[in-house]
Amino acid sequence: MMEPVGPRANSAHLQQANTVRLEWGPPSVALVADAVARGERVLAVVVDVLSFTTTVSVALDRGARVHPYRWADGTAAAFAAEHGAVLAVGRRQAAGDPAAVSLSPGSVRRAEALDAVVLPSPNGSTVTGLLADAGAEVVAASLRTRAAVGRWLVDRLVRSAGHPTALVVVPAGERWADGSLRPAVEDLWGAGAVVAAVVDELEHRAGPLLLSPEARAALAAWDVVADDVGTALRASASGVELVEAGFGDDVDVAAELDASDLVPLLVDGAFTDATGSAAAGAGHPAS
Repeated sequence: MMEPVGPRANSAHLQQANTVRLEWGPPSVALVADAVARGERVLAVVVDVLSFTTTVSVALDRGARVHPYRWADGTAAAFAAEHGAVLAVGRRQAAGDPAAVSLSPGSVRRAEALDAVVLPSPNGSTVTGLLADAGAEVVAASLRTRAAVGRWLVDRLVRSAGHPTALVVVPAGERWADGSLRPAVEDLWGAGAVVAAVVDELEHRAGPLLLSPEARAALAAWDVVADDVGTALRASASGVELVEAGFGDDVDVAAELDASDLVPLLVDGAFTDATGSAAAGAGHPAS
């Protein structure tokens, strides 16, 4: 298991001079812990495009709440039962069972009825838990929700004027076989898409925006693929992996830019819609 960088990380790595910051995966906890220790409010945005945060968005479109869970082990079933939720299984475990709910956003979209789901994930769920434990208010963003999330974040930033607030964007990344972080380009693009949405809103409403160089780099990466993100996703390493495994539809769902107006906010351990507009049958209907 990859260990997060602790709060004693080199201060040069903490992007303290900037409102909008960016750090990959579990090491992002260092930025959150530092900001909280200095009295800042922290809005943390987890981005795991293929597929945790995309699946979260599809579930919320269905009117379901989503419980992230760090471990896909024997404890997950008991956790799901305790919360009256369906336990999502691995994609390959669900293969051949069209009724099974998995980390695949397509499976969530097809589910006949879904009030709550537990999503175990070594990346998105794990990062979500670490950030929440460090004191951040956590939002899950995907390409499907990035505009809505951007509007919500800017509203929070504007409302918190007078109280120091940090916005930490966290591309979750994937893992190599040895457990180390594999920076995944689709998460860099997703993070940049969120930053772009914030820039579009905030620069016109609240004066100059202080992006860290890391956040600017993500924004630049997004600009390269923004006009044809579906093709870019399918060509990425993660996209090719899913397509070759028979999950090309999941890549297509992830590419539904700005398809959802919901904002997945972690409240009491579950993602629900921060806008209050989620309802069963909203968004794309089950088929």
